[in-house]
Amino acid sequence: MGDQYEVSEAGAGALTIPSLRWEEPPEGPVVVLLDQTRLPAEEVELVCTDVPALVQAIRTLAVRGAPLLGIAGAYGVALAAARGFDVEEAVETLAQARPTAVNLGYGVRRAAAAYRAAFGEDDAQAAAAAALAEARAVHAEDAEASARMAEHGLALLGELLPGGGHRILTHCNTGALVSGGEGTALAVALAAHRAGELRRLWVDETRPLLQGARLTAYEAARAGMAYTVLSDGAAGSLFAGGEVDAVLIGADRIAADGSVANKVGSYPLAVLARYHHVPFVVVAPTSTVDLETEEGADIEVEQRSGREVTEFSLPFVQGPGAEAGTGIPVAPLGAQAYNPAFDVTPPELVTAIVTEAGVVSPVTRDGLAEVCSTSRWSKSRSGNGMMAE
Repeated sequence: MGDQYEVSEAGAGALTIPSLRWEEPPEGPVVVLLDQTRLPAEEVELVCTDVPALVQAIRTLAVRGAPLLGIAGAYGVALAAARGFDVEEAVETLAQARPTAVNLGYGVRRAAAAYRAAFGEDDAQAAAAAALAEARAVHAEDAEASARMAEHGLALLGELLPGGGHRILTHCNTGALVSGGEGTALAVALAAHRAGELRRLWVDETRPLLQGARLTAYEAARAGMAYTVLSDGAAGSLFAGGEVDAVLIGADRIAADGSVANKVGSYPLAVLARYHHVPFVVVAPTSTVDLETEEGADIEVEQRSGREVTEFSLPFVQGPGAEAGTGIPVAPLGAQAYNPAFDVTPPELVTAIVTEAGVVSPVTRDGLAEVCSTSRWSKSRSGNGMMAE
């Protein structure tokens, strides 16, 4: 199972650690993850030697974010193959680890398809190598997609908000921590920062697990971006005061009609943006688009433990070795909690969807299908195209 190794205290000058990497020490291949539950207090790596350890890391959000989940799923298949575990069992277990994020199943199926094709030659070693090569391809493609999304997104901001000085509101975490490159929505904000066009990044704290306050602020600080963290409920007053020029978010699944499933709290931002005539832009690779899911109502929304709402259970507060799920109660004993991981924003509230293959605006079923058909990733998909959970 996964082992933890503390690397350094987190800070602006601390060592930058990749979110995920494949390593081959003498004792056998491993998948190494930066444990995102421990940020920003400390940078700790998880070393996964088998699929159950990786699945646990996915479910506890040690590794998270749609693009990175696809990469992790692909490497998980490669890990099972390289270590001689049951690959088909690994495929099933990994694909079901989190139901809403379509990229996870996408990465798993790509590596599994490569493995099966090579295994037809009755060469287990060649099949394992094929799975690893495909996982590395998924990883490289995501890095390239990230760069292209940043380019397209920056150009779109220039069209929507000529003159620069952008004040951008973002939700959850969409940077290098969730990607093989520099991310999705946060990569666009970073491009604006580098171009001297970012005036302020407004960072929603993103309850209940604070991915904004813990992770987006962590990345923004490292990049030298001007940022301010706010409670999720304070966003409305920012809009009312005319302090938001655009909203940029990522996505965990985009249905064929353009409905966007993203971290819970995204839909209220879309409503606020529409009322205040502020662009609401979704940035996601075409691998996040699921043409098999017809509309937003068909997206399965993951329901997480109510203890994430009724307790504060941040591992870095509890310290190394603390049992998962043990935290500080903030609600009466026995209180019921509603804790969907995501909400769904209808396409009519989305100004544009930025992908590596181009921008879809207005967001329509035909427009989304067209941009997906031109993506180089579509050539890597098996079956009838987009992967459904």
